[in-house]
Amino acid sequence: MLTSNSALFSLCYFYFYFVTPPCPPGAMLPLKEKDKPVVRKLLSSGCCARCVLRFCCVTVQAAYRKHPKDTLEELRAFVGDAENGEHRESVEGNGEARDAAVSEPPGDPPGDPPGDPPSKRAKLEPVGTGAPSEEDNKAAAVEPKDEEPSVCVACLGILQELCGSTQAVKIAERVKAEKYEFDTLLLSVSLPAQLCVREHSCWLHVKKEMREKSMAVDKDDVVQVKEAFKWIMQGLVAKELGGVAVVIRSLFEVGVEFTHPETDADCHFLASTCADCFRSNKNKRSVFTRMAVVKALEKISDAVFLKHYASPPAPTTSSCSPQNVQCLHMSLFVAGRYNKFSRSLPQTPWVIDGERRMESSVEELIAAPVLSSFRADGFNFSSSGREDVDVRTLGNGRPFAMELLDPHRTKLSQVEMKQLQETINNSSDKIRVRDLQIVSREAMSRMKEGEEDKTKSYTALVWTQKPIRSEDIAFIDDIKDLTLDQKTPLRVLHRRALAVRQRVVHRMTARFLDPHHFYLELKTQAGTYIKEFVHGDFGRTKPNMSVLLKMDTDILELDVESVDVDWPPSIPE
Repeated sequence: MLTSNSALFSLCYFYFYFVTPPCPPGAMLPLKEKDKPVVRKLLSSGCCARCVLRFCCVTVQAAYRKHPKDTLEELRAFVGDAENGEHRESVEGNGEARDAAVSEPPGDPPGDPPGDPPSKRAKLEPVGTGAPSEEDNKAAAVEPKDEEPSVCVACLGILQELCGSTQAVKIAERVKAEKYEFDTLLLSVSLPAQLCVREHSCWLHVKKEMREKSMAVDKDDVVQVKEAFKWIMQGLVAKELGGVAVVIRSLFEVGVEFTHPETDADCHFLASTCADCFRSNKNKRSVFTRMAVVKALEKISDAVFLKHYASPPAPTTSSCSPQNVQCLHMSLFVAGRYNKFSRSLPQTPWVIDGERRMESSVEELIAAPVLSSFRADGFNFSSSGREDVDVRTLGNGRPFAMELLDPHRTKLSQVEMKQLQETINNSSDKIRVRDLQIVSREAMSRMKEGEEDKTKSYTALVWTQKPIRSEDIAFIDDIKDLTLDQKTPLRVLHRRALAVRQRVVHRMTARFLDPHHFYLELKTQAGTYIKEFVHGDFGRTKPNMSVLLKMDTDILELDVESVDVDWPPSIPE
């Protein structure tokens, strides 16, 4: 689905690709005289027309968009007409070379059109009677094939029948079926690793010819298969999707993958010649990844390579197989604040020894409506700290953020976001959400910035072993910036490293309730373990309330009153 704010951009893109001709009819290929031996050799080796252009380092994208048969005919005319100065003139723009060799015989018969086509004259009137040149001998020894190879030895068919309108229709149908919302798309291609080996083999096959012609060309100058594929397919896919812009950077990616089981073994010899490049990885289906193969080809010498692998590559009986087209939208981020009113609701699903202990969680109550609205495939939940299952979060709530994975819908209006927030709040009386909004990935970091420097406010219900009076706890109000040494609490030691952490209690206020209970209001540094400060955790937190009151104390209830993080921005109700 194309959103309205990209209409102008898409209009310009549509004009460029579909109104402006990609390649003028009859336009000659951007090749030079010195390319001829390379073209001959590649055509005779079984390379397709587009791969010939790649190895001749042709970077004019329009040349690849021409029909392969037209390109092949031009290539055959280019290499098969070495004596014709007029053809050289059209290819190189130079009408001076070898004029004498192509001059017409005196006196054309009356009525015959002057200047017959080169191919016709070559049959009727052979030119020259001298001995064949070295160039002619090479041409005779390596004659280009008359027809396009059934399967190209270099690209394994990817730039042949797998690269055209039929494939573009399949890609577009897949995108439409997934019903994504996007402004632009990125077309990505995943190729079998053995193509790197075949390309290296073809490069070595023409490398000598290039050097003899003093062509300052390196292997890195060869146009990659995936680049040529994109140049051809981007416009076709865009057309099938109604003119949507296919660009080099986009939040929405459409991936096309090819495999070729018949030649999977092409890479295997590299494992013995460059063993250090291939290491087993349990996350990879094969050690012969594209990166590993490229690394090995950079290390192996030409002589060793040619000892193990043919140059040019051997022909195959089948083309690559296109796999399912994969669509993926980059993550979207939604943030807000939540209140938790239940003392039996964990923040995240509570699973112990594989068994679920609570029927729901804050995370799940928020995530279900959000995933439905954005049609996302999954999510990651994070927050500014977390409360225990028996702790309520009151006040303005706790900041949270969700990373939505592969969202099919990416834009909700303010009204729709408000409705989504109401849906969450009406789904349960255990939580409430506010300030729900879409944020950027960069803004997410603000929630975690200086987390330990932030402050949080709490209210705790404290029990005392001995009876107390109001004046017994009055001194607590005067304590300011009390530094605690907190050894990792026993209750979290199974998931947190053993360490002693210093935390600060900035201020406290005690409110007498009855002889064995009082409310303790605290403002502390974020990350302070409040429960352990109250009961002491067997002396692992020093000082603690038991030490201050000189009697055993325990905590019965705890509420988070505020999390002092100025994010996400407040949205007026």
